[in-house]
Amino acid sequence: MEQFLNAETLIIELLLVVVVVALIVRRLNVPYTVALVLVGLVLTLQHSITADLTPELILTLFVPPLVFEAALNINLEELRRNLPAILVLAVPGVILTTLIVGGILSLVTPLALPVAMVFGALISATDPVAVVAMFRTLGVSKRLAVLVESESLLNDGTAIVVFNLALAVALSGRFNLLQSLGDFIFVSAGGTVVGLVLGWLVARLIDRVDDYLIETTLTTLLAFGAYLLAEQFHFSGVLAVVAAGLINGNLGSQGMSPTTRIVINNFWEYVAFLANSLIFLLIGLKMNLPALLSAWQPVVWAIFAVVIARAVVVYGFGGIMYRFTDRIPTRWLHVLNWGGLRGAIALALVLSLPVELGVDRELLKLMAFGVVLFTLLVQSTTMSSLLKRLGLVTRLPEQIEYERRHARLTAARAALAHLDRRHAEGLISSHAWEQLKPEMAAQVETFAENVREVLKAEPHLEAEELDTAYREGLRAQRSALLGLRHDGVISDDVFVELSTEIDTTLLLKK
Repeated sequence: MEQFLNAETLIIELLLVVVVVALIVRRLNVPYTVALVLVGLVLTLQHSITADLTPELILTLFVPPLVFEAALNINLEELRRNLPAILVLAVPGVILTTLIVGGILSLVTPLALPVAMVFGALISATDPVAVVAMFRTLGVSKRLAVLVESESLLNDGTAIVVFNLALAVALSGRFNLLQSLGDFIFVSAGGTVVGLVLGWLVARLIDRVDDYLIETTLTTLLAFGAYLLAEQFHFSGVLAVVAAGLINGNLGSQGMSPTTRIVINNFWEYVAFLANSLIFLLIGLKMNLPALLSAWQPVVWAIFAVVIARAVVVYGFGGIMYRFTDRIPTRWLHVLNWGGLRGAIALALVLSLPVELGVDRELLKLMAFGVVLFTLLVQSTTMSSLLKRLGLVTRLPEQIEYERRHARLTAARAALAHLDRRHAEGLISSHAWEQLKPEMAAQVETFAENVREVLKAEPHLEAEELDTAYREGLRAQRSALLGLRHDGVISDDVFVELSTEIDTTLLLKK
């Protein structure tokens, strides 16, 4: 009982720290994750909080929600369009990063080659949370944001598979190239299949349930259950969660009510926020600041190796992608290179290292902490300047104001149409509707006038509105075709033919 109370007290203390830091950084120009790490260091110096978690608990508790939340919000159509470039960065890119980082560190630090490869694997996963949030604020190309976020999502799974293989080699002292390659394919494919099957099953269940509490619980079972089941069969739990999240986020959402979508998105956003916050706080609590300063040479070498490896991967494979896949502008390669931040996954992996690694375990922790801190303090804080210098910032103040007014108008019209349908179905009395309708109609007219004012003051926005409306119309046509195919009105061949025409037009309009 006392142990339970101690654990509960620790959780409350950590959550309190998370809230206080979040409130403070809202007024400061400091990345939230950096602030959490620094606070963790301060708390360590004060000896006020201690946290001891097993390696298995760290991976099982923190990794699934982070990965699932990211996968849940990835659009499969956007992912499919950019899949060749994403896969190049997420699979061979991770392997090459592991080899480069491990090779450099084995030459310039006391680490043996197998242990250096473990570090190369755990640090190869990118975590662009701060960068993607900045993309949304500044109005950077949606495709560029999808590239950055999707690469991070898929390379998480690849990095953890490579990490486990490298760790097995470091602990056993045996390496067989063919066996390692076979294990990589077996673990990756198995995890993906488990995730696809479970994601599809839960999506079908959600389609038959209309209760947001049950549906939210199903997604929770899916996220953690996919990970645990895949690991039980010695597959990749992370890739299982990725596949489950992608399927459920795209298929499951079709059977959800608007209320359920809002609840599930908010729930997973909150869970991911907690997981991210606790990981960054725990790394600060686990670090020994004097030890970090005394190990400054291997830390600097680790930063150097990671920066060099990222540049080689992005610019090397970028040339290949430019020639043989979707064309990626050179300016985007600069962003992909500098936006390769390291974060939660790398920290979770380094915290999960077994004690069998001995003294190397502590050095790997210090190096990982140094790399993550560098990417957050230096790379994330300079990304805005880089985007502006490259001319990739497209969202102007007047455009933001137009979007704000247009969104209010759209929401008001949707509310009016929804209540009108409810009245027609007999779910709202005529007396209540007669009182509500004039007030809501007047609100719609006010919002419409506000939109007209912006368009009159900024004529160039009207062309953008026409383009947006045209693309919305195309997407509506595609949705109608999906409904016709689902109802058996048109065959699969006709659907493919007509939807391909629409998709081609959409691509030309982007």
